[in-house]
Amino acid sequence: MTTQGPAEPPSHELSRLAELHGVATSYSPSSDRTVAASATAVTLVLAALGVDASTEEATRAALTARERELAARLLPPTVVRWADAESPALAALPAGTRLHIETEQGETRSSADRLPPGVHRVTATAPDGRTADAHLVVAPPRLPTPTSRSYGLLVQLYSLLSRRSWGMGDLGDLGELTAWAGRALDAGFVQVNPLHAAVPGAPTDPSPYRPSSRRFPDPVHLRVEDVPEFAYVHDPERVRGLLERAGRLRASVLDKDALIDRDAVWELKREALELVHAVPLGPGRRAAYADFLAREGEALEDHATWYALAEVHGPDWSGWPEGLRDPRSPETARARAELMDRVDFHCRLAWLTDTQLAAAQRTAREAGMPVGIVHDLAVGVHPDGADAWAQQEYFAAGMSVGAPPDAFNARGQDWGLPPWRPDRLAESGYQPYRRLLQALFRFAGALRIDHVMGLFRLWWVPQGLPPTEGTYVRYDAEAMLAVLVLEASRAGSVVIGEDLGTVEPGVRDRLRERGVLGTSVLWFERDWEGDGRPLPPDAWRADCLATATTHDLPPTASRLTGDHVELRDRLGLLTRPVEEERAEAAADAGEWLAFLARLGLLDGTGGTHGASEEEARIQAVHRFLLRTPARMVGVWLPDCVGDRRPQNLPGTWDQYPNWRLPIADAEGRPVTLEELAGSGRLHALLEVVRDAGSGGRGRRGPG
Repeated sequence: MTTQGPAEPPSHELSRLAELHGVATSYSPSSDRTVAASATAVTLVLAALGVDASTEEATRAALTARERELAARLLPPTVVRWADAESPALAALPAGTRLHIETEQGETRSSADRLPPGVHRVTATAPDGRTADAHLVVAPPRLPTPTSRSYGLLVQLYSLLSRRSWGMGDLGDLGELTAWAGRALDAGFVQVNPLHAAVPGAPTDPSPYRPSSRRFPDPVHLRVEDVPEFAYVHDPERVRGLLERAGRLRASVLDKDALIDRDAVWELKREALELVHAVPLGPGRRAAYADFLAREGEALEDHATWYALAEVHGPDWSGWPEGLRDPRSPETARARAELMDRVDFHCRLAWLTDTQLAAAQRTAREAGMPVGIVHDLAVGVHPDGADAWAQQEYFAAGMSVGAPPDAFNARGQDWGLPPWRPDRLAESGYQPYRRLLQALFRFAGALRIDHVMGLFRLWWVPQGLPPTEGTYVRYDAEAMLAVLVLEASRAGSVVIGEDLGTVEPGVRDRLRERGVLGTSVLWFERDWEGDGRPLPPDAWRADCLATATTHDLPPTASRLTGDHVELRDRLGLLTRPVEEERAEAAADAGEWLAFLARLGLLDGTGGTHGASEEEARIQAVHRFLLRTPARMVGVWLPDCVGDRRPQNLPGTWDQYPNWRLPIADAEGRPVTLEELAGSGRLHALLEVVRDAGSGGRGRRGPG
């Protein structure tokens, strides 16, 4: 094994101090290579955790203090007990230690045996008089595994326009899609992009993976006409004008080749929702709104306050007047009172969006979907947004999440997302994480967790340094998993971890042990430890969502034809001669097609119902996915109509219209939801998938 790194590796004492705080001093991009972190990076990361290692003396003092703290500590701040096993932390207590447990349900216990699931409080008193208070997470041993195979559709919601949406796909479109896919196509789920609230401002960052808040959804997804109060707006001229503008906005995307303009959509919807806000709620609706306010409490008030303040001072809270940068300051309390109507407006928007999300999931279940809607949890939040302001004590100041250099990106990655502090999470009993999961599971039949490896460790990059000058910080994976399993099991939801790319040894095993499904994408499933050839279907793992592509990858038609290479060449993104890239892409696709032919999945006869050669190949790819034991199989909805354009092209910003493209056919013509429902190409592909993957659900006629 070779070891390399910067000229200033951490000293022995600094390395020991880092280890005791979960900060790595090296990482391994491959099994035969170890890279040392720089002393600068380690020192800055420790500082973000409140540990002074700026000098040798400070490092030595911090190390002594940490060692004494750990030696004297009876319990860590959060203790985990899986329901089928003893807690190692409780078992390690000195003989004769007394326990006093206050359960989440309000009971008092003196033993951790047979505790109900929940997050409880435990006080331990040792014979020598030492005491410790801790949170005790009791979780089921694992999530239930889906009992039968299901297939579903994957779609970026904004891209799914109907003849009723206002320039981008909305929750009304999602409800229509789930009702049709469940009833007419026997689909078991629909997976969408993160619907988290965005940072306002023009231009708004269109990426759904860099939100202002992960806990509250974005009202830009509202179907305005489905808000009951919209029917009672007493200004018919303004309503007519709004609907006409909505029609023009929709037509510009569907008929005039314009990109999806999220800012224009939100400007229009906000104007309509201001009118809705002026309509008094009826008694039943007011009671439901009051319940929502009570349930969400301070978190919702903070969220709405941030948006109200952003209307006055702009969305970058670090530039607000000093008193307003603290959500608990007297200045913020006064501003909240002065802006009470705007705070209520943003609370109302959160409620309306929450109710439409819940309605969409009910529609999916009523359509017979065993899972329903699969929501997506982004890995982090925007540093200028509402969550970063309201939860400052939980975020590591001056740090950003990213990825270390690897074979695909020698410069590493900086995602611009502040990481949670593992120490503060543990001290709180993982409260912000628990509340986040509870909010999402209310309307999610399943939850996809982006970069699920972040439950174990994250690459922290100090601000001002390149991503190569970062290091890994470890989280308490047992606690993170226990909270996840606890909240998902309470909601009866499936959990899917996005575990693509570099994954440290043991992570996939631990996720599978707890019932968390993985993600398998056809083009990456090769025998990497053997001959590197395509992995036979019976060698795939069962506990996964299997797909042909994702939002960050070329659509299947593009992959099979090599169009993705030509796109990257036009944009100047290739690092090798285009001829080499073409040859490699053609060899990759050719090897897979030959493998499909050997398996009898591609016989060259043209596919279902006289489909073209391209359609037959895409059908063969999906037949292959159904040959694997994967419990869930996802079909990228744009693949159903031959779309060749990726929704996101990593490595680009303004060179490519990321997150702004409507679903289109092979010629690039936008395809509406209504046209999708009548597409012969779509029905031919989904008939192939349904025949092999319905898991015993009854056949229905075409939609």
